[in-house]
Amino acid sequence: MTTATEISTARRWLMLVVSMTAAITTTTAVNCAGFLIPQLHREGLSLEAAGLFAGAAPAGLLLTTIAWGAAIDRYGERRVLLLSLSAATIAQAATLLLLATHAPLWATAVGLFLGSAAAASGNGASGRIVVGWFPVERRGTAMGIRQMSQPLGIAVLSVTMPVLAHRFSLAAAMTVPLIVSAAAVILVAAFIIDPARPTPPSGERPPNPYRTSRFLPRIHASSLLLQLPQSALWTYGITWLIVGLHWDPATAGIVVSASQVCGALGRIASGTLSDRVGSRTAPIRWIAVAAAVSMGALACLASTGSFWTVAVFIVASTVTVADNGLAFTAVAEQAGPFYSGRALGIQNTGQFAVSTASSPVIGYLIGAAGFGWAFAAVALAPLFALPVIPRDRSE
Repeated sequence: MTTATEISTARRWLMLVVSMTAAITTTTAVNCAGFLIPQLHREGLSLEAAGLFAGAAPAGLLLTTIAWGAAIDRYGERRVLLLSLSAATIAQAATLLLLATHAPLWATAVGLFLGSAAAASGNGASGRIVVGWFPVERRGTAMGIRQMSQPLGIAVLSVTMPVLAHRFSLAAAMTVPLIVSAAAVILVAAFIIDPARPTPPSGERPPNPYRTSRFLPRIHASSLLLQLPQSALWTYGITWLIVGLHWDPATAGIVVSASQVCGALGRIASGTLSDRVGSRTAPIRWIAVAAAVSMGALACLASTGSFWTVAVFIVASTVTVADNGLAFTAVAEQAGPFYSGRALGIQNTGQFAVSTASSPVIGYLIGAAGFGWAFAAVALAPLFALPVIPRDRSE
């Protein structure tokens, strides 16, 4: 088994980039339906119904993430990624065919569900690759870079899918996540090596970290609350610009894409900050405060469409995703090499459970009271998260 001291620095960073691509596949599989909403709404679908449709993809991830995590703990990252991403590619090709043949919307939702269920290993496996190959003093920065996969995946979707759907067809838009997943399979096969894991003493079972500490349950719970504003902006940000402010889809896509690039850079900055202060969870508390403030400001400005509204939208999009890499790193470090696959699976399952459940609720709030009130409601969630966020050993 190759160890961290036996590979070059260049190979270590190459595997980080490839693991990001695997995680981008998960992001695009889970979130692609949200970028079909503007065109579906133009074709007569209500926002409430569109929210239910968009929730089908996260629901697939909910079903399989913990199981994929257990498989990663047992069989390793590379083998599971190849199986998972290959199945996702097949499911997304089938979904594209359903859209091209104008199949019933429920059938397309099933295709999205299966694609997400198949791709769900990407987050946990890529997180384990980072923790396995990078030393602790550089792990926050490396995980921040790996966590760029989510905003970069959203950026790719936002700048391509609404335009392709509007100018060509829903099927044309679906080519984007399909191409991403197919590319990820090739890159994983070519470059990923499983990191070495310590061997437990013969006959001894490693202790279950959920039984020895309350840290993991608390970090999971606080992450659920911090997921709400992120989900609102990811699912309905593009719809707010196009439907609420009547923007052109191409212009709206550029703004959302720019906000996601800023979010990606924010994740690196928060990871680097955590390395420097020697704590994963203290910066999460600071981010929670900033998320509440920025979402509250966006709620106040949501109906104006001014320059400041767009600026606050970009700030909120940056801040609300900055905690993910820190929580992900903390979970992997606290769980250890024998439980981190399952622990990261639980972390992702909880977050996407929030995405699935909140999507139709937020859609209902938007339909009933407008975008401003919906943003105001989710601005409260980070405040509730503050007392739940645990302190780590360095604090």
